Amino acid sequence: MKISEFDYPLPEELVAQEPLEPRDASRLLVVPREGPFQHLVFRDLADRLQPGDLLVLNDTRVIPARLVGTKASGGRCELLLLEPLDPSRARWRALGQSSKPLRPGTRVAFGALAGEVEAALGEGFFDVRFELAGDALDAAVEREGRMPLPPYIRRAPRDEDRARYQTVIAREPGSAAAPTAGLHFTPELLARLDARGVERATVTLHVGPGTFLPVRGDDLDAHVMHEERYDIPPATAAAFDACRRRGRRIVAVGTTVVRALESACTEGGLRLGPGRTRIFIRPGHEFRAIDALVTNLHLPRSTLLVLVSAFRGRERVLAAYAEAVAQRYRFFSYGDAMLLE
Repeated sequence: MKISEFDYPLPEELVAQEPLEPRDASRLLVVPREGPFQHLVFRDLADRLQPGDLLVLNDTRVIPARLVGTKASGGRCELLLLEPLDPSRARWRALGQSSKPLRPGTRVAFGALAGEVEAALGEGFFDVRFELAGDALDAAVEREGRMPLPPYIRRAPRDEDRARYQTVIAREPGSAAAPTAGLHFTPELLARLDARGVERATVTLHVGPGTFLPVRGDDLDAHVMHEERYDIPPATAAAFDACRRRGRRIVAVGTTVVRALESACTEGGLRLGPGRTRIFIRPGHEFRAIDALVTNLHLPRSTLLVLVSAFRGRERVLAAYAEAVAQRYRFFSYGDAMLLE
């Protein structure tokens, strides 16, 4: 299968540059299995779910993972922190770029945070050791780092993005990008869902290159997914089993939740605890963990669009995207959402 089969025309002005306020004022395109699409507001989600359904959200927290600074030579360099490599959090895997190639031994400084490139791994990946560790390193990243807004948001991050490019349930720090389907939820909407009898659970998947790196080339079989870390709490596994027993739907909020649940799902339920996944969900995948999906509108030719197409069928999904373009929906991270029932 070719990634070019998952393309669609998108006017540039439909790429959302700013989030809406309140969060749940975003539009919601409802895509049933058959029949016409429906156009709602995101806060209407509470009316589309039924008592006993289980809504699963990602509680990862985005860190200000984008570091912009200089090399010892004075040249500009930039790192996107992806994952700590040891318990002290002094060593990190990162994506990097600079005015000239970063090489092992290169000294880098980001304000008061300094370090050294330990290894160049290829394709823009590096291992970096910082002079700080633990809480001191975390505090320095909070102070010196920028929120890692995606490149299609064509403006510099602002202070308000530290709260807005974060879900209201964000708890576990570690992501280099937001689980964007969760950005639409407000405390008020969550309270409405609770009052309606919709159950709620969380998983943690720290968003990294496995989610946001583009497909190189046209052959999907040749695409290598990067690992991402996830964790399934015991309470979520118990809620999953209880929902299956009562015959209600598992509703995933976002592709990151889909990847975590599908990776952890076995015939006996969900595997508990931490794991790592490089699952690439594409047409032909047999979904075992989810029954419905809340998701944002994704980039053309992306693995995320491939995943959504695997869930509801490529032609149906591309027809929904054509409808979203025709109705002037707002696309990508700060944009509108879909509910695939």
